Amino acid sequence: MSEGLAFSVNGRQVCVEAEGDAPLLSVLRDELGLRGTRFGCGTEQCGACMVLIDGEPSFSCTRPVETLAGKAVTTVEGLAQNGTLHPLQQAFLDEQAGQCGYCLSGILMSAAALLRKNPKPSRDEIATALDPHLCRCGIHNRVIRAVQKAAAAIAGGASA
Repeated sequence: MSEGLAFSVNGRQVCVEAEGDAPLLSVLRDELGLRGTRFGCGTEQCGACMVLIDGEPSFSCTRPVETLAGKAVTTVEGLAQNGTLHPLQQAFLDEQAGQCGYCLSGILMSAAALLRKNPKPSRDEIATALDPHLCRCGIHNRVIRAVQKAAAAIAGGASA
């Protein structure tokens, strides 16, 4: 067991005791109770487990927790601020950009990272950023519209 690995999750300092090679996904779900991040394939092929580590998209299913000391992890639960949905979350609701919803937490995280780096992405840039994500429900066009809508909302002064 590691001796209390400290890092930040959604702006809050945490200290976890887990085997160093334990996947971040397991720690988030089982130790911290953050169940928004999903297990899909366990092999970085579907994107359901995507979180942000220091602002960059990262697969949490294969990321050893021991690599997180001093880092900042953001999960889908960390997007909303002070009870207000992130513009992406609101746009996804407005555009009904979810069907089963299993993949959405990972998609939202990659989209958030994209909009942080590029507040006015083209359709192709959105598609490229979301390429690591598999969705079997066929919501791709609605997802792209939702990301475009969120970008417009952020540019119009909504909080990011």
